[in-house]
Amino acid sequence: MNLRFLTDPRTFLGVTDVPQHALDDAAQVLHCALSGDSDAVVGTFDAVVDRSGVVGAYDVAWCLAATMVGQVPLGAWTLDFPGIDDARYDKRWVARFVSAYVNGDVPTGEALFSAAIADGQLPDCLLALAGSTIATLRHRAA
Repeated sequence: MNLRFLTDPRTFLGVTDVPQHALDDAAQVLHCALSGDSDAVVGTFDAVVDRSGVVGAYDVAWCLAATMVGQVPLGAWTLDFPGIDDARYDKRWVARFVSAYVNGDVPTGEALFSAAIADGQLPDCLLALAGSTIATLRHRAA
C-alpha cells in the first residue's frame, strides 16, 4: 500500500494546520501498523512525545483519523457505532475521537486525549486508532 498520500495536506479535512513532521509520523505509524509491529507503533508515538510532547501525539492521531475517514463533505455528522457502550475503553475512545474529527470538534478531541491520559489509557487508545485506521484502509482497498 502506498502511503505517500499522507504527505499531501490537501487530502485531509481539517489537517492542513499540523506540521509536516506530524504527517510523516502518521505515515510511519501506519507503516508499522501495516507490518503488524505494534511495538514499533508504540515506539513511534513515544518518539513523537519525546520530540513534540502530547501535542505532537495529538497531531499524529488527528492525521490518523483523517486517513481513516477520507474526504468528508463539511457539515454536522452523526456516526453510528452499534454497541459502543459495551465496547472496551480504547474502542469507545477511537469511535469518539473519529467522531470529533469528522465534526471538526477540536475541543472534544482534546478532551478525549486528556481523559485517556488521566485514565492511563492513551497508549492503548493510540494503538487501537492505528489498528482501526489500517483495518479501514484494507476494507476500502478490498
